[in-house]
Amino acid sequence: MRPRRDKKNSKIVDDIYKSAKQSHFDKSEVEIAVNFYIQWVEGKRMERSQFRDILHQKFNMTEDILMDRVFKAFDYDSDSVISLSEWVEGLSILLRGTLSEKIAYAFHVYDLNGDGYISREEMFQMLKSCLIKQPSEEDPDEGIKDIVEITLKKMDKDHDSRLSPADFRTSVNEDPLLLQVFGQCFPDEKCVYEFESYFLY
Repeated sequence: MRPRRDKKNSKIVDDIYKSAKQSHFDKSEVEIAVNFYIQWVEGKRMERSQFRDILHQKFNMTEDILMDRVFKAFDYDSDSVISLSEWVEGLSILLRGTLSEKIAYAFHVYDLNGDGYISREEMFQMLKSCLIKQPSEEDPDEGIKDIVEITLKKMDKDHDSRLSPADFRTSVNEDPLLLQVFGQCFPDEKCVYEFESYFLY
């Protein structure tokens, strides 16, 4: 689906452009993002299932637990739908966010229970859902527990057996590859390029 330009949405575009807390899209790009949203949901509100379809079809995300958390990161007012402004703001970070914005977003995604920390249990749950199961004689849960311990050893700067936002930020600033250490919460470069092509016409 290639979003069509639709001048009847110009007031909505103006309102979103002026009020959205994003600085990565110019007005014509906001228009494309708005039109994509309106066409995708056929003029209705974006429900979780429609949002997951976008994540899967356009951004190649497949892990249920992480897609639900990405939905939560976009849905900042927690009303279980993605509004137009939430769509534009979230999309701007997903596609063009600064490292600092992406770190805050990824932490929010990985903090499954919303308590402000990423616990051992949360790490285990995310890694278990996204690691490929290999047939072996060993218990796969033991291997995942080992990965959790290695991750904590590398990233837990204050040694409290959980990751705080500061631990996560410091670790990712030291090694940006750790941004998606617990699973894919950003589209890969190819998907970003393909989605960004909507903005080029």
